Amino acid sequence: MTKQSRWQQCQQQYYLLLLALSFFTRIPVRLPEVVKPEMLHQASRYFALIGLFIGVITASILVLLASFLPISLAVLISMAASLLLTGAFHEDGWADVWDGFGGGWTVEQKLNIMKDSRLGTYGAASLFFILMIKYQSLVLLSSHSSNPLLALFVALIIAHTLSRAVSTSLIFSMAYVSEDAQSKVKPLAQHLSLKGLLILLITAAVVMFSLLPAVHCLVLIGGLWLMRLLLIFWFNRQLGGFTGDCLGAAQQILEVAVYTILLVLASPATTFLTEAGL
Repeated sequence: MTKQSRWQQCQQQYYLLLLALSFFTRIPVRLPEVVKPEMLHQASRYFALIGLFIGVITASILVLLASFLPISLAVLISMAASLLLTGAFHEDGWADVWDGFGGGWTVEQKLNIMKDSRLGTYGAASLFFILMIKYQSLVLLSSHSSNPLLALFVALIIAHTLSRAVSTSLIFSMAYVSEDAQSKVKPLAQHLSLKGLLILLITAAVVMFSLLPAVHCLVLIGGLWLMRLLLIFWFNRQLGGFTGDCLGAAQQILEVAVYTILLVLASPATTFLTEAGL
């Protein structure tokens, strides 16, 4: 391999990273004039890395604010910052899924409702509950930790990284069913190679094992794997596959799952059992 070809490969990976960044955040980036379809497919390998970036930004905002504000208020503002940074991209998918699954009887009806930009009753209620669960989980996690800010910093990074890695991995295991040719997600959601899947999982594993004890990592892996199986079953039962909105909903569920698992691991009962060797 010549130096020129190595440089071209590095440049291509850099463009893929920028493409992933532009897809998941509102940060303006400069992309090549022509974005080829295969680049859109390959960019999904860096979604976990973008999750890490979002997690670090959100966690840093929380820690900074908590130095002069109550932790509960810092958590709330950091959640708002996350919504601004991502354009509420995943939350939109979460709401659309609940509108579609709650309001439609057939697959066609569900897909049509999910494409509707208007927010329905199911979507509004689901948004309220998912945001409240996130907020309450993070506040409780801080109260159960000897170092609240460190616990929240780690939790946000882990949750944003792992939730995007596992939700994106659904592309590898499921069929894409949306027929909306204008869907923003369609070019990215149709294919995930084995190489892309491995990059996703390795990125998530490195982040997780770098920040948490091995036992906690194993519990998270087991919990998220179970959630992944349940999501596959749910989406297949409702649609016979997945849409881009389903990926957004999966990310939200998995993010909350990470917070919940970490909260259980930090609870006094779990700590007592661990110290007792049970």
